[in-house]
Amino acid sequence: MTETSRSKKHLGVRRADHTTIRYTASGPVGGPTLALIHGWACDRGDFDAVTDHLPKNHRVLAIDLAEHGESRSTRKLWTMEEFARDVAAVLEAESVDKAVVAGHSLGGAVAVEVGRLLPDTVSRVVALDALHYLSLFPAMSEEQVEAMLRLFQEDFAAGVRGLVEGGSPAGTDPALKETYFEKMVAVRQPAGLRSLEGLMRWDMDAALRETKQPITVFAIRDLVTQEAIDRYGDRLDIVLIELGSHHFPVEAPEGTARLLADVGTD
Repeated sequence: MTETSRSKKHLGVRRADHTTIRYTASGPVGGPTLALIHGWACDRGDFDAVTDHLPKNHRVLAIDLAEHGESRSTRKLWTMEEFARDVAAVLEAESVDKAVVAGHSLGGAVAVEVGRLLPDTVSRVVALDALHYLSLFPAMSEEQVEAMLRLFQEDFAAGVRGLVEGGSPAGTDPALKETYFEKMVAVRQPAGLRSLEGLMRWDMDAALRETKQPITVFAIRDLVTQEAIDRYGDRLDIVLIELGSHHFPVEAPEGTARLLADVGTD
């Protein structure tokens, strides 16, 4: 099922508010299309090795969200809905009429919003260790949002460290955790903090009610609570996996590609 060192094209599309979205395209035009969305403070390069292991007939689009990776923007709106419009702009530029959209972490929320925005284009949403964290994804009260924002405003590095630790099962290599921390703490500002706030204010329950496509969640077993399964198991197809930490697409690209290929491109 695999192909190594796919030929990749690095492309871009312009949006309003001096926004340029950069993305990588590989595979045949017209092939089954998979759009890949990275997590908060990450970038599309996290999917390079995953892409190399996907079936060669797949069209794969790995996208840098605004102010992540090589994408740039001066906009003021940092909601999951606006990030979804970044993805939609790429799909339009590539003349995609049908796609599976897969997102890691914050990208999982964005993927849901892409599904809501483009019901006739997106056939399935896939979340990679996303949507099941009850302390982050369901809408928070204003008091909870303010408390979490205060933590990051007062000590951004400590807040990022907490996110990394929360996504690391027991036994995770400390060097890996340090690599993730160094990458995420360097997120471009002010967009980094504002996009995190956008996730905190995202109303996942409302989005799920209005997103009609099937949603598959590949979740690290040790990071999933029974409460999350009880709350969302009837809406989300939660598949428990053991491929490493929250950042498993980087740690286990071949296994991640196999999961994505098995879900299919509908």
